[in-house]
Amino acid sequence: MADVGRHPNITLHTMSEVVDIKGFVGNFNVRVLKKSRYVDESECTACGECAKVCPVVYPDEFNVGLSSRRAVYMPFPQAVPSSYAINMNECLGHGCSKCADACDKNCIHFHMSDEDFQVTVGSIIVATGLEPYDPREMDEYGYTRYENVMTSLEFERMVNAGGPTKGELICPKDRQKPRSVGFIQCVGSRSLQKGGEYCSNICCMNTIKSTLVLKEHYPDMEIKVFYIDIRAFGKGFEDLYNRSRQLGVQYVRGLPGSIEELEDGSVRVAVENTSTGRIEYHDLNMMVLALGIKPSSGTQRLQEMMGLQLTSDGFYLEAHPKLQPVDAATRGIFYAGCAEGPKDIKESVTQGSAAAVRAVRLMHRGVITSEPITSEIIAEHCVSCGKCATVCPYNAIVVDTKKKTPAVVNTAACSGCGTCAAECKFGAIVMNHFTDEQINSQTDIMLAENAADKILTFACNWCSYAGADYAGVSRLQYPANVRLIRTMCSGRVDEEFVWHAFEKGAPVVLVSGCHIGDCHYIDANHWTEKRIVKMHKKMEKLGIRAERLQLEWISAAEGIRFAQVMKDMDKLRMGVSPGEIAETIEILKARKKK
Repeated sequence: MADVGRHPNITLHTMSEVVDIKGFVGNFNVRVLKKSRYVDESECTACGECAKVCPVVYPDEFNVGLSSRRAVYMPFPQAVPSSYAINMNECLGHGCSKCADACDKNCIHFHMSDEDFQVTVGSIIVATGLEPYDPREMDEYGYTRYENVMTSLEFERMVNAGGPTKGELICPKDRQKPRSVGFIQCVGSRSLQKGGEYCSNICCMNTIKSTLVLKEHYPDMEIKVFYIDIRAFGKGFEDLYNRSRQLGVQYVRGLPGSIEELEDGSVRVAVENTSTGRIEYHDLNMMVLALGIKPSSGTQRLQEMMGLQLTSDGFYLEAHPKLQPVDAATRGIFYAGCAEGPKDIKESVTQGSAAAVRAVRLMHRGVITSEPITSEIIAEHCVSCGKCATVCPYNAIVVDTKKKTPAVVNTAACSGCGTCAAECKFGAIVMNHFTDEQINSQTDIMLAENAADKILTFACNWCSYAGADYAGVSRLQYPANVRLIRTMCSGRVDEEFVWHAFEKGAPVVLVSGCHIGDCHYIDANHWTEKRIVKMHKKMEKLGIRAERLQLEWISAAEGIRFAQVMKDMDKLRMGVSPGEIAETIEILKARKKK
């Protein structure tokens, strides 16, 4: 961090919050609110005289409340910039001013105000970090009731040489060195009821490291670890685990069901040891809860600003887990560290380096190249309804509905999903390389002969089309009468494409795309789903069986599912009689005349 602060090409905005983000790759406008320190950081020498005279005392957040700080304080010893700050919500303000009187440099200014400014950047790296799980929700472990039950974060600060106890481990209740310490794993992780269902990645090795530290300083201390299973999959991690066991650390396979406090302040845990199948009771002087991690509190707000995707666990979703592990679906935005998922330090550093290289690779030429698969507005057909701007997941279309000016597409921001073209009812949008004429021509060719024997499928490029390819590579058997029409996204499948297919004699039509939440174009497949629901209602009104139009979500890895869906579609096709197909054709011809 000190190197970052000294680097001539890096501007570091501390105590700052991103308020709004607009724009596109190469031209992001970021609005930043820089909160006032009430101390001139360029003049402050961090002498600490102001803190010595401050009468206000508050718990120190850096030491997790195990020590105190003043209203004027340094956030932590290695903070950058090396300058004090005043929390005005705690400070007595002008009524006190002892800190200002003690400052020989006259660095303290109570009249400072927050600064609101904008910066223009070409790319963005999202590194929002993490937050520890709040164990107060799991009150069965007694964190809020028993003083000698602490979190792994509190334990880390206590055994740290720069911590509140100078590295000495003591029981909070009687301030004595504990003779026995227990660790409970997966607190807030791998739980269906409380916390997250995912593994937090770091907890097992953090506990193993803690046991090694304790055994190094207190060889005679009794240490027990209660766990579901130990996940030591990193380089050298298994050796650390084995070393911990060799030093005498007891690993009990099972999580405690309850904790109660004894008269002397120690705690008794009841646990079912799944290795022996027995209920065991363990008395310990101190219990440490190995906390899981969760996404940063600002994750969802940033996601809404930038139009990003979140996983079911609340972390950011990458564009592709293997091919683009640090890229967001929105071009020019990259992920680093625990913003994308739970990671240890080594993985975070690796991903941070990858994100930096991806940003440099994108920006170093000075110009941005884009794919030619973009939308184009036909101005004379546009009625300025604004529907295209509403459905665009990248905010790449601007429409002034009041002045009734034609829509404008920002080709740098457009990713070519085609949802706007499918939703436009006036034919005012052309999707380059996936035009209406091109797609309908493919339908005409595929259904030119023996249309009643064909299964016409509109498949998105990234998932369903790739799923078909995977089924073929895996030598999975599925009906040979499947005819695929590739689109960049299922959101491109216009209602008229389906009517055209039925008019040409298609017995069944399948629209297939990425699973909800996994769309390559953020949320474009949500509009596909809504469109198909509307079409089913229209088909029922027209007297056409709605089940002849199917919507299925198939990912690139689901070759088996693709084959099964096609078998089901073939069974459905065989249930459509030639008379029903002929009747559908007549209905649609009559509809077109109206």
